[in-house]
Amino acid sequence: MSRYLRQTLFPGIGKTGQQKLLSAQVVIIGCGATGTVIANHLARAGIGQLTIVDRDFIELNNLQRQLLFDEQDLADMLPKAIAAARKLRRINSEITVEGIVTDVNTENIETLISQADLVMDGTDNFETRYLLNDACVKHNIPWIYSGVVSSYGMSQTIIPGETACLRCLVETIPLPGSSATCDTAGVVGSVVGTVASISTTEAVKLLVGNGEINQGIIHVDLWMNSFEQFKNNGPRPNCPACQQREFEFLNQNQTGQIVNLCGRNSMQIRPLRNQNLPLADLAVQLAKVGQVIAQNEYLIRFAVDAYEITMFLNGRAIIKGTEDEGIARSLYAKYIGN
Repeated sequence: MSRYLRQTLFPGIGKTGQQKLLSAQVVIIGCGATGTVIANHLARAGIGQLTIVDRDFIELNNLQRQLLFDEQDLADMLPKAIAAARKLRRINSEITVEGIVTDVNTENIETLISQADLVMDGTDNFETRYLLNDACVKHNIPWIYSGVVSSYGMSQTIIPGETACLRCLVETIPLPGSSATCDTAGVVGSVVGTVASISTTEAVKLLVGNGEINQGIIHVDLWMNSFEQFKNNGPRPNCPACQQREFEFLNQNQTGQIVNLCGRNSMQIRPLRNQNLPLADLAVQLAKVGQVIAQNEYLIRFAVDAYEITMFLNGRAIIKGTEDEGIARSLYAKYIGN
């Protein structure tokens, strides 16, 4: 226990709490900015078994805020889950760390979280978060939402049957292009650490069974020096997920959302619902990070790196330059938002 001496001296944890941490199983879905900070804190805190799930690979721009990765990982072209697991094993060889490289979807989410005492959100899109919410509510597993963009971020602790779930607060997924992303609005690296640290502390409280749990949403904006906590009144009576138990996102037909356009080296992604997008506003945001090569009232064609993304008015996108589903989903989440 000498490794955790400073932690066990804190009366909120103590030796009894430390034993609970050492026997806990935590799954982290997504290992980007918030995910790497959360994983780092939990490994050092002595979570007995950590599972890290991520579909992406390391890029140069990740190093500004994704704290588990370095230039050697980039040179080795490692998947994020693998690089993170390797680093965490070097930090704490006394715990079990597993890295899983996969795209989280309706077919695997329940298996991925089945043994978890707690699930941590390190994702970059609302579709996966709503899927995660459905799965955790269905199986009565607590999970913690973490979201960061620009200079602000939020944390929400969700305990099925006790607190509001994600759909209690935001019933429907925000429209594609209607909310900022790290790739269109940027992100200050330090706010990632702040929000992820808040979420990690919430995780420790839950696992040791001590401390005051966040019953609403904590919102932090480091650029504006604001810290706000919004309370809520618990589960919303007509919530489709935690009250009516209609798990729309968990039960959706995943195969209908993304298809390989045969012979075109392209993938098509279709959103859950058709909506008219603010194409003009979206084009302004996309022009900051790539080249808008075509634009009219029906679509935007946008080039970034080796890919070309054609975004249609109803939210449908064709991504040229890949036949990999995980890459296509990542590009959509980065530049469109959901």
